[in-house]
Amino acid sequence: MSAIKPELITIIEGPTPDFHPTPQRWLQSIHEGPDDRAIALCQLRTMNGDDIMNRCQDAWREGRPVKLDYPDELRMRQQADVVAMRLEALDEGPLLSLWVSLDFDIEELDDEEFDDEDFEDDDFDEDYEDYEDYDDDDGLNFF
Repeated sequence: MSAIKPELITIIEGPTPDFHPTPQRWLQSIHEGPDDRAIALCQLRTMNGDDIMNRCQDAWREGRPVKLDYPDELRMRQQADVVAMRLEALDEGPLLSLWVSLDFDIEELDDEEFDDEDFEDDDFDEDYEDYEDYDDDDGLNFF
């Protein structure tokens, strides 16, 4: 069985692209899967946007994935799944907007690194002081 070859959108020159969080929740539903992934917007200037759009639409029709191939800060090649795309004609030139799926960077805390003494009780009680005037408060009104 042969592996499915993805269609690549390759950034050859320039800096690492900027990935911006996107508030559109419908994008998350397009790329559901077993892994937690974030959808981010990446905007690129291109002179062959129509060709990129056609190649990616053909790949999606064939059931092949589309990936953005880009250099990271260390100039190492990275890839991100393209979830959606749009090509816009602006006065400054064509702008290709790509919504890509990125891995969450989950940082695990060591129990040794966490110390209860780093927090004082006063830090947590400041906001609650305003509600101490309620005699019949059952503790649920604060939330």
